[in-house]
Amino acid sequence: MSENWYLIFAFLLAMTFATSLLLTELVRRLALKWRFMDHPGERKMHESPIPLMGGVAIFTTFYAWLLVSFLAPRLFLEFGSEWWAERFLAGLGENAGAKLTGILAGGALIFLLGVVDDLKVLTPEVKLAGQIAAALVLVLSGMRIELFVLSSPWIGGAVTVLWIVGLTNSLNFLDNMDGLAGGISVIAACSFFLAVQAHEQYLVRLVLIIFMGAVAGFLYHNLNPARIFMGDAGAMFCGYILATVAIMGTFHTEQTPSRVAVAAPLLALSVPIFDTMSVVYIRWRKGESIMKGDKRHFSHRLVRLGMSQRQAVEFIYLVAGVTGLGAALLPKVGLGGTIIVLAQTVGAFLLIVLLMNAGRKNG
Repeated sequence: MSENWYLIFAFLLAMTFATSLLLTELVRRLALKWRFMDHPGERKMHESPIPLMGGVAIFTTFYAWLLVSFLAPRLFLEFGSEWWAERFLAGLGENAGAKLTGILAGGALIFLLGVVDDLKVLTPEVKLAGQIAAALVLVLSGMRIELFVLSSPWIGGAVTVLWIVGLTNSLNFLDNMDGLAGGISVIAACSFFLAVQAHEQYLVRLVLIIFMGAVAGFLYHNLNPARIFMGDAGAMFCGYILATVAIMGTFHTEQTPSRVAVAAPLLALSVPIFDTMSVVYIRWRKGESIMKGDKRHFSHRLVRLGMSQRQAVEFIYLVAGVTGLGAALLPKVGLGGTIIVLAQTVGAFLLIVLLMNAGRKNG
């Protein structure tokens, strides 16, 4: 990647972070004024009401800068032939407009669904229907999972819907402690950025950089003790964008040493996937509804082991960082390196399971 692209990405990261930082503070004050608060409850960790709707700042920053990045070069070309604008648009690819339309339309739908759920709690069935609709918007725009064994567009489309709905809910489930969902989103986006760096995928990296900055600006206000929450609108939107990027990105080419490189998204998002699967298993084993909220998430179990909320979140950041580095390495190593990376990832989560089991027996 040329030095010019690095400068563009650095500029966008700084501007999106600053924009989100200021917007989040504005949204926080408006939430206090209009009494959009998340009140303490049986399944919640905070002890006093916290302003909600931080997802509005993430969403607005992301959309504003993505549109600016896509439209500004076209304005330069309209009023004067700027060489950088031509190169920028060429680097995004021929189908960039269609892909961005799908991302923006589906993202807006999932965000609005989350806003309604924050203001008036929706039933799980209604939320699921809305999430499927948002996933279908993406599929209809031409983006779907394409693996070696999924040559059929119908099978690829169905798997794509399952992937998007699953990740959307996983990030929403993970949003149970100060700074957790936001921090994991930034780490996962960074892992994706490094994983696709070997290929000229400027559109994917543009989306990732803007997303990182938008979430990081909010995260400054959301770290323990949190001054604002992102709400379902923010959590589901983050999950949707990360799931979408995993579909857009190419992690295997003819030059990639191993086909297993396509598993990079699973490693980058292994923390929310592990959290969801473990909670669903615990609820199923106890004969409870898998949609019922509780305090059995990864983070909650770490607190029961004796960690503070801040320590639990930092521990999960570390796990996400380690597995994320594995995701970044996967497209760059051969079969031997692939086996080592996958074994390290599995080993890390097995150690966590052993830790949880030991803590439960001692408790």
